[in-house]
Amino acid sequence: MTVPAVTLALDTATPHLTLALGQGAGQPMLEWREEVGRAHAERVAGALDELFARAGLPRRADAVVIGTGPGSYTGVRVGASYALGLARVWGAPVLGVSTLEALVRGDGPQAVALDARKGNVYGAVYEVTAGVVTGTRHAPQKYPLEEFRALAADLPLRLDPLPSGEALLRAGLDHGARDWALAYL
Repeated sequence: MTVPAVTLALDTATPHLTLALGQGAGQPMLEWREEVGRAHAERVAGALDELFARAGLPRRADAVVIGTGPGSYTGVRVGASYALGLARVWGAPVLGVSTLEALVRGDGPQAVALDARKGNVYGAVYEVTAGVVTGTRHAPQKYPLEEFRALAADLPLRLDPLPSGEALLRAGLDHGARDWALAYL
């Protein structure tokens, strides 16, 4: 895939509104993240304006990366609807990646998970190189927490970490899917 001049990443699947803006082939990155609880719809437009203003760019991107969940039904749909609307106006593709990929850090195998309530998590075990998922040991799915801990064994385990807009954007550019589907907790 040719690297777009400007790429926007957007995720509303967690209690955080997470945005990132990458520019050019080197993809210098600007990130924006705020804990908004369930107020994603109220904050996304203003946050996006702030991010583009900080970057000194007009409010337009050549590609949009969306975190496809897992997350709350409303939260995931707010982000997807907003991303699809922007992309249609801009004539840009929308590339989907699991929100769990926004939770990875650094290098090496690692387990990441979000609370799915009632003693469950929605988790995955990934191979990660330079902060980007390069392989999947265990695909995203719902697990009892103790079963997921056993599955992770001695790997680094990240339970409900802060999402990274940069990780989401880089995953989208590396292997984002054009035929994505939403996942709910």
